[in-house]
This record gives sequence, C-alpha cells and structure tokens, in this order.
Amino acid sequence: MYRNHNFKYHFLIFYRRVNKMKKNLLLVFLIISSLCLFDIHNLMAQSSISLKVPGLIPYRKGDKWGYCNKEKEIIIPCTFVSVELFSEGLAAVKLGKTWGYIDEEGKLISPIKYDESFSFHEGLAMVKLGDKYGYVNKEGKEVVPMKYDKAWDLIEGLAMVRIGERFSGKYGFVDKEGKEVIPLKYDESLEFHEGIAIVKLNEKWGFIDKEGKEFIQFKYDYAGYFNNGLAYVLLNGKYGYIDKNGSEYWEE
Repeated sequence: MYRNHNFKYHFLIFYRRVNKMKKNLLLVFLIISSLCLFDIHNLMAQSSISLKVPGLIPYRKGDKWGYCNKEKEIIIPCTFVSVELFSEGLAAVKLGKTWGYIDEEGKLISPIKYDESFSFHEGLAMVKLGDKYGYVNKEGKEVVPMKYDKAWDLIEGLAMVRIGERFSGKYGFVDKEGKEVIPLKYDESLEFHEGIAIVKLNEKWGFIDKEGKEFIQFKYDYAGYFNNGLAYVLLNGKYGYIDKNGSEYWEE
C-alpha cells in the first residue's frame, strides 16, 4: 500500500509539473507570437512595397555612393559616403559623419546634420541628434522636437516615444504634428494595432485607444496585440482572450 501510494503521489507531482511546464511553454509561445505578429505585419507591408521595382537604386562608384536607374544609368552623382533606399520619395544620405535627406532629383530637403536617419513612414522619419530622437516631415522640417531618449516609426498615425531609460522611463505617443496626444506616463508600451495600443501602468497591462482613453481595465499580468478583434491576456495564471468591448473569454 505504501509503495502504491508513494507512486501515485510522485506521479501526481510529475503530472502537475508537466502541466505547469505546458502552461509556461504556452505563455512563452503566446508572448513570442504577440511580439512577432506586429513585426510580421510590418514586414509584410514593407515587402509589398519592396516588391515594386524602385525608380532609383543605390549605386557605388569607387568609395562613394549615388543612385542609378534600372538601366544602371547614374541619376544622382556618387558623392555620398553612404545612402539608404528611397522611402515615400525620399532617401537618407550621409556626407562625412552626418545624415540628411534628398528627393529623387538629388535635391537636399533637410540639413546634413543628423547622427542617424531612418526611413519615412506615413510622412515622417525618425532622426537622431546626439543622444536624442525627433522626427522630420517630407519638407525636412523638424515637426517633433529632438528630446526623446527613444522613438519608433509612425504607425496608424501615431508614433511611440520614450523619455528615460528602457526599464525606468515613461512611454507615450505623438502625432504627425508633434503633439503628445497620449501623455508619457506609461511604464511600458507597444505600438498601435487595429486602433488599440497595449500599455503598462503600476505593474499591470491594459489598453488605450488613439485618444488615450483607457477603455479596458489595467489588471492583466500580460496582454498581446489585437488581431481580428481579439487580444490574448494572462490574469492570475489563466489564459484567455478579450474583445474590444472588454468581454473576456477564458480557457476551460
């Protein structure tokens, strides 16, 4: 009897550990899936753009770069230290140690002064000067001041920005005009997807809309992007989904 009881006890412990491991693996899978979803979405969007043959292609002559057309005729002289692909009709180019932007005629549309320049998304491009980030528009104007410690591409009309270090700073969002439409008060955040962003405040995750309205309670231990109207959530060890009305659907 003792041996049988001992076997059942250890089997139960083993079963519980396996079950817990399965749940932990599921959590890891869900988290990775959530983080990858947005990147895949962006990658697919970028791929659909890149499938279109660009009018101008980076071209190297000696140790300098310019641009040529599909027939390899040089259109913009090879005078730059480095160049990037055109995005939304503009490209980042480097002279010396700094970057700026040119149009498809080779005309400079912004000063060559930035330490880093990024591609245009929805009419704005991130730029870095010193250790601060801001944004320029397609006229080369700095519409978002160079004051953020980290910034991300404009997505669905809003760009996520952070002031402070990664794990101690505050996150918020700016619009195309540079207005901080969602205050920098969140401990963590992810970009907008389907009009909703996931944000963290006081160790709990919740959801906000583009006006900054906190329309789903901040109570979740983790949450994922909305996809087809549903987002997965983790609460007190339970996994489930919520819709955009905040209705919850938990696993059995």
